[in-house]
Amino acid sequence: DQPRSRGLGDVYKRQVYYHLALHKEYATSIKAGYNIPPRIMPSVSAERMKTMAAVLRDSNPVHWDKNVVESLPLGLGQRTINQGPLGLSYMINMLHVWRGPECISRIVMRFPQVVLDGEEVIARGTVTAIKTANGAILAECDIWLAHEERGTLLEGTAWVII
Repeated sequence: DQPRSRGLGDVYKRQVYYHLALHKEYATSIKAGYNIPPRIMPSVSAERMKTMAAVLRDSNPVHWDKNVVESLPLGLGQRTINQGPLGLSYMINMLHVWRGPECISRIVMRFPQVVLDGEEVIARGTVTAIKTANGAILAECDIWLAHEERGTLLEGTAWVII
């Protein structure tokens, strides 16, 4: 008789149980005032805007024609304007990296400024409260997309399962 080797399933199960134990310990350490690890977008891509315009069937030329944006009385120069869902995705990605792909319970956003191609933006967030709802522990978080010179571009509140 040969000794039976452990399969990858056994290793995976041990890793999952270890992760869950760490997750529970880490989750209980999150309190109001906790700063969510930021997510940096080094350069907003004009090409991604063009692709997103095609996917969304968005015919607004401000997302792909720099000359149109320059002709507007906004003083933005020859730039393209990022679609709202793309800017929102930077903050959603920040939350997913922090707590996992199924962590968002609810999100409410405002779009006070536009995001322009070529800009470096940083998704940031802070836990403002911890609540329990339907047996889940939720972190209420202020989230925003920041630009070094123009300040807050997008802002909102997210309820994240921890």
